[in-house]
Amino acid sequence: MAKLSKDVFLALAAIGWADGQLDANEAAGILRAAREEGLDDAALAEVEAATETKRELTTIDRKALSAVERTFVYATAIWLARIDGFVDPGEREALHKLGHLLHIPDRVRTEASAAALEVAQSSGDKPDKYDLGKLRERVADRLDALAKHLAEE
Repeated sequence: MAKLSKDVFLALAAIGWADGQLDANEAAGILRAAREEGLDDAALAEVEAATETKRELTTIDRKALSAVERTFVYATAIWLARIDGFVDPGEREALHKLGHLLHIPDRVRTEASAAALEVAQSSGDKPDKYDLGKLRERVADRLDALAKHLAEE
């Protein structure tokens, strides 16, 4: 599977800020995932800066993201929104805007949400335990299955 771009992690930081603050656990999860993905020092510094300074969702460049990356960002956003045990109305609105901004159809949003919850149940819901690699695999698998299903309709 291709390496995720730094744009994925910049988007995740923008999502984390959607409710007005980026929780330390959310920032740690984003940075851990960026390190595990093997981003270089310059890209890691940019991601770290994005976790320290608020960015708007509109700064996300969807054209820089593949379909799998866009769906992974959305699925990870769902996980980040619920990491504190509660998805507030501002986070729900941000998820809706994000789905629209990334041009993710409702059916794909449902698959992304299911993948995020499935991984949380199997690997743990805390930043140090949540398996973002497994989420990425599940997202890709679900998109493949959905594409095959749609082709059969």
